[in-house]
Amino acid sequence: MTQVLRTQGLSKQWGDFKANHDVTLSFAPGARHALIGPNGAGKTTFINLLTGVYPPTSGDVFLGDVCITALAQHERVKRGVTRTFQITTLFPGLTVLESVLLAINERKGRARTWRRTVASCRAEIDEAMEILRSLRLEREADSETRSLAYGKQRLVEIALALATRPGILLLDEPAAGIPTGESAELFGVLAALPRDVTVLFIEHDMDLVFRFAERITVLVGGSVLVEGTPEQIAHDQRVKEVYLGEAAHG
Repeated sequence: MTQVLRTQGLSKQWGDFKANHDVTLSFAPGARHALIGPNGAGKTTFINLLTGVYPPTSGDVFLGDVCITALAQHERVKRGVTRTFQITTLFPGLTVLESVLLAINERKGRARTWRRTVASCRAEIDEAMEILRSLRLEREADSETRSLAYGKQRLVEIALALATRPGILLLDEPAAGIPTGESAELFGVLAALPRDVTVLFIEHDMDLVFRFAERITVLVGGSVLVEGTPEQIAHDQRVKEVYLGEAAHG
């Protein structure tokens, strides 16, 4: 099957600073792919290029065989490319269920009227509850999002992303700020997502990366250093020297 998402020579430059340089990557359908690298490696910039936050200086982004480089962010979301951020962006005054319902109705073009017609939203309520069950959030359905622990808030943000029915889910440090036990639980939930969702995630916790990623790309200085399976990355001397910090111990 063709790659669900790929880049060709993708670069982003501000003045003399090259945030990304000639990044050519591809992601298979259903992949669980981690993007790692030192601070300033260009990981978040790369996600921003994939989602249309920034236009590239050069290069292209392809969704399947279709070039989407010129598409705006909202058009990419409509085509199934959805992201989360390092910091949660929720609706604090809404319950978890209401938040997901809003996202579903936004997808259907009914966001402005959804609260006046909740009784007629049976199909949407069923869909929202199915999303919450998939993320083990059904017990929090009637809780306001601001009352939840931070780890649960991150899961709600992922629920909002899933409500757009993404084919590709881009996660920018989903475990940031979450206690170790909760972050492992969060990644366990992500690992159990259906395979019709391709997951690309940025993460600094190497234990989580090597536990949950099936393929890893290492960015250094805005360029791809190496890509491979977790086992290949763990034994790559270049990665040890520039990122994992094990060279001095070897």
